Parts: sequence; C-alpha cells; structure tokens
Amino acid sequence: MEEVKINGVTDGALHIALSGDIDLGNAEAFYQAVSAAYKTEPADILFDCAALDFIDSTTLGTFVKILKTVKQDGHTMKLVGLQPKIKKLFLICSLDSIMDIA
Repeated sequence: MEEVKINGVTDGALHIALSGDIDLGNAEAFYQAVSAAYKTEPADILFDCAALDFIDSTTLGTFVKILKTVKQDGHTMKLVGLQPKIKKLFLICSLDSIMDIA
C-alpha cells in the first residue's frame, strides 16, 4: 500500500510514514499493513503524517482501533506532522484526549 510506508523500529518506536488519502476505500488495507508490522515488531508506534492529505471518519476509527491494540500491550501511539485541516478532525472528535497528537 503506497499510502503506508513502514520504516521499522528506531529508538524503541515503530516508525510509519503516511501519505496521500486514507479513507473508506483503503482504510482496511491501512489497518492490515500497520497490524502486520506491529505484530512483527511490537513497539510504540510513531505515525509521520506530514504527507497525509486526507482522512475520513473511517480512518479516525482505524486509528482508534490501532490505539486500543497498542495500549493493551503497554505501548503508546503518537501522530506527528498533521496538517492543520486533519489535526482539526482529531480535535473536533476529542481524540487528542486519548492519543498523543503533536
């Protein structure tokens, strides 16, 4: 999936770069790619969202689903580099109260 680039574990965190659009059409593939990488190397997850252009409510739900998994294992999840329009979606939905959004 070209929107998801798994960069491996560095400094104790699984680095994943997101780009383009992630929506209903590819949210399941996004989830599967992240889940497979996490199962291979369980660690904190750091999403680099600088090149992410669009997400929808399905993608927000997918982030929550990923967060639940990593929290159950005692890990954390952080999103960095969000464009203002995407960050606003997380804030409107109060997801900044449960996830680390930089």
